[in-house]
Amino acid sequence: MKRFSRKEFTPKTSFTIVVPFRNEKENLPNLLHSISLLNYPKELVEVILVDDDSKEVFSVQCSVFSLKVIKNIRKSNSPKKDAIETAIQVAKNDWIITTDADCLVQKNWLIAFDQYIQENEVEMLASGVCYIPKSGFLSAFQNLDFLSLQGATIGSFGINQPFMCNGANFAYSKAFFKELNGFQGNETIASGDDVFLLQKAVLSAPIKVGFLLAKESIVATKPVENWTELFQQRVRWASKSTGYSSFYGKLLALVVFGGNLVWIVSFLLWLTSVLDQNIFMLFVALKFLIDFILIYKTANFFESKLQFVLASSLLYPFFNVSVAVYSLFGNYSWKGRTFSK
Repeated sequence: MKRFSRKEFTPKTSFTIVVPFRNEKENLPNLLHSISLLNYPKELVEVILVDDDSKEVFSVQCSVFSLKVIKNIRKSNSPKKDAIETAIQVAKNDWIITTDADCLVQKNWLIAFDQYIQENEVEMLASGVCYIPKSGFLSAFQNLDFLSLQGATIGSFGINQPFMCNGANFAYSKAFFKELNGFQGNETIASGDDVFLLQKAVLSAPIKVGFLLAKESIVATKPVENWTELFQQRVRWASKSTGYSSFYGKLLALVVFGGNLVWIVSFLLWLTSVLDQNIFMLFVALKFLIDFILIYKTANFFESKLQFVLASSLLYPFFNVSVAVYSLFGNYSWKGRTFSK
């Protein structure tokens, strides 16, 4: 992937920042503060917060940019997709850029997006997301897992096979969204406002899709607080894979699942003395090395610390396979609601 290089230019792209939220009274003030510090012409930015049936009362006191809070209009099984479509109906600017309520943006976030849009003929643009650093094994484990996903995302764009992105840092023109018929075709899947739209775009017009590999455009998000929440979150993410239109994405998901399943089977065979110890250790070492190269390169870009790498690599196969199997049959909870397969 080619690294982004900052240049002097005149900003001209108009953005509508869309933030779906549900009971985010603690997080939204932090996000809005980071948005207020954006280095971008105020007349080219509006912020739309979409309230998805929050039980908490949240009010905006004042804002540097044009800001409105609207109610989500539900029409499908996906609250977030409905929220984005609700916002697009009233958005006044040419480009939609989505992020989450528990995120923080950098001051040159929109500057980087605008420069890329002006220099490249794109209608859709993804960029990087990282975790806000926290101490402890749970946060370190999440970070390593997330870095692997970000590495796979960036790498897939690098080999012109993009199939995944993150809705916490995702932009597209309103015209292109309407040309793709929005989220039509995957309304029954609660998640996937990002990947399904990306995959539709890649099938329709791959040259209009890009990835912004810039430190200035990275959005930071909060890690979850406990293992149950992490499991539910990853199940929600994994449940999307069965609906992929990307053959490469499906194949890669099977490779990851297969690799981790083979790790577990090999471990059990070694425990029962069926598999020679040297063969098992060689397989474990090779898998660890390949994984570590990807994660190290990704962590280097995001300037992220790697902690508990060995312990996480031993736990991860069991976690990954459990999530993948459960996502095929089980329900999951998200924002206080339960969704079924």
